[in-house]
Amino acid sequence: MKQLILPLLVFLPMACAPVAYGFGRRSEQAREAFVALVCALCLSLSGLAVFCAAQGDRVRFAWEGFCGLGIHLSMEGFRAVYALIACLMWLCTSLFSQEYFLNHPNRSRYHLFSLLTMGATVGVFLAEDFYTLFIFFEIMSMSSYCLVAHEETPAAMRAAQTYLAVALGGGMVTLMGLFLLYRLTGTLNYDQLLAARNLVDNQTALRIAGGLTCVGFAAKAGAFPLHIWLPKAHPVAPAPASALLSGILTKTGVFGLIAVSCNVFLHDEAWGNLLLALALITMLLGALLALCSVDLKRTLACSSMSQIGFILFGLAVQALLQEEDGIAAYGTVMHMVNHSLLKLTLFMVAGAIYMKTHSLNLNDLKGYGRGKPVLHVAFVMGLMGLAGVPLLNGFVSKSLLHEGLLAYMEQRAGSGLSTGVYRAAEWAFLTAGGLTAAYMTKLYVAIFWQKNPDKQAEYDSLNSSYANRRTKAVLLLCALLLPVLGLFPSVFLQEAARLSAGFFRAEAVPHALSYFSAENLLGAAESLGIGVLVYLAVVRGLLMRKGEYLDRWPKQLDLENRVYRPIVCRLVPGVLGALSRVCDRLTDWVLRLVCPIAVLAVRLMDSLADGAALALKRTLFSHEKKPLEAPIGTRLTYSLGRFLNALVTLVNHTIFQRHPIKTDFTIVLAAGRDEMGSSMRRVTHSVSFGLLMTCIGLFLAFAYLIIWR
Repeated sequence: MKQLILPLLVFLPMACAPVAYGFGRRSEQAREAFVALVCALCLSLSGLAVFCAAQGDRVRFAWEGFCGLGIHLSMEGFRAVYALIACLMWLCTSLFSQEYFLNHPNRSRYHLFSLLTMGATVGVFLAEDFYTLFIFFEIMSMSSYCLVAHEETPAAMRAAQTYLAVALGGGMVTLMGLFLLYRLTGTLNYDQLLAARNLVDNQTALRIAGGLTCVGFAAKAGAFPLHIWLPKAHPVAPAPASALLSGILTKTGVFGLIAVSCNVFLHDEAWGNLLLALALITMLLGALLALCSVDLKRTLACSSMSQIGFILFGLAVQALLQEEDGIAAYGTVMHMVNHSLLKLTLFMVAGAIYMKTHSLNLNDLKGYGRGKPVLHVAFVMGLMGLAGVPLLNGFVSKSLLHEGLLAYMEQRAGSGLSTGVYRAAEWAFLTAGGLTAAYMTKLYVAIFWQKNPDKQAEYDSLNSSYANRRTKAVLLLCALLLPVLGLFPSVFLQEAARLSAGFFRAEAVPHALSYFSAENLLGAAESLGIGVLVYLAVVRGLLMRKGEYLDRWPKQLDLENRVYRPIVCRLVPGVLGALSRVCDRLTDWVLRLVCPIAVLAVRLMDSLADGAALALKRTLFSHEKKPLEAPIGTRLTYSLGRFLNALVTLVNHTIFQRHPIKTDFTIVLAAGRDEMGSSMRRVTHSVSFGLLMTCIGLFLAFAYLIIWR
């Protein structure tokens, strides 16, 4: 029976998606209840999966032959934990969305694609090999595109276009990496890959394959420089979708990076240093973007980018620490879980605010949170957790990440190597934490403390009706979970990390973890101190004027509009067009060189043929009868035309008693055949016809793989 948990977790939401859509066509209440029931059932199944993993059971499911290599799922440790987190987030957002979408169109469509995305996301986490992971990863990218584009505004459609381009482009690069990886190692199974990579002679090719595989995962995670979709997709997507995009869909990208790092680049120092550099850029750039933003959801989106940098930081430190990587692995798992729950809470708060104000601009939202205790508590818990305030869950994971870097620096110093670069990395880590505190304080002060000069009376009138009881209950439960995790980290967070250690190829930490040591508290104090200074000097000094918040981020630094779109839309077509023109001119030059010789040869052969024919005619065939004239068109058109001529003549003489018409059908059919042949030649020589035939071929190949394999 345990084996049924895996396919149910993946395929049950997918199978129920069209059913939910059908319910929505008849009854809104029935659809909402059905979606919540499906999510609750999946949460129960995922809880059972975690229980089995805690007991040491490892359950597998295989659908052999599907698309060639088959689908393989596995339930243990880290996979089960994140399947549980995903189902919890879907249940909370489904309950929250009942009020959020109250006056929205296309609600059934949203739930259809939301459940499809849920099944694919859980499939990513339960995948036992990269092939299975890639299949569900691409399904998830396609279905979540509809969540981003749900509002169908121009901004939403453009953001969805960017999201899809990055997802599919990154996915194709990842697929190329998987092809190379399979060719080098002969397997894509996580457990077998670790042993197979040690047998590869060409380590350079292995690094290239692993690097290409990481591209699509890094794009989905929102890591620099493929983060461009994240700050633009979150503000335009519905708040429940934003919570899922930030809290769980980015973790599918992180999951892929972990799978590559811990199976292809395990304990590779060069990989660890590269990942550390990308992590530092991602966390600092995301924090700076969030600090300058005046859009509530964009700020939270850029914050997600920064927090992904913290997670990659832990993954990099794990690679650097070699065999003593338990602390870093624990910190990485804990921060992943913490970030998912923190962003679930914060984006639902943002959604509750948007429901009544229909605005995300901080200057419009000033003072909205005054007198609204549930929103206040939920936001404060999210703020303190994200900023790493002691006794909240974010402090626990950030302390372990910091402790892991300090352990590596101590390790290097003991071996006589310089630690200057890593000391700078430590200060970048603390600075990014300080920037987090600064931009979250900016949001908090604007929404919950400042007064709105124009709308404060209107906002105060909503103090008793800003959300219904269900929405308040969901917000409060999610918010109160955060300090519980922070006060008792060993109850869930540390146990989740212990279960996940096997997937990270890390040893369980043998000693008791001291989360509230003097060193960790000092690091938190330094980070929060930086946050206070940044808020007072930068936010209040540079990013505000006469009480108004300003977005001072230079438009010239927009990578999408300044780099990626010009490259894709102008540079690439221009370069390809130039190459085409060069090839065309080379062809003309070759023809001009070759044609005179060819013309002479053809004329010589033509003269020889004419001479031979004339000689034969005057000798052997001099008495041959004059040949009949060749019929017009082909034999078929000529015969059919003569038949039609006779038929029309007969009908005219016998029935209508008129003279036969002057139309010669042999000529008409011959002309029609020539015209049809010309049209078909134009069609079959077109690019569209080639693409159509390619699509038909791919469809038939896919059908063959599914049905007959």
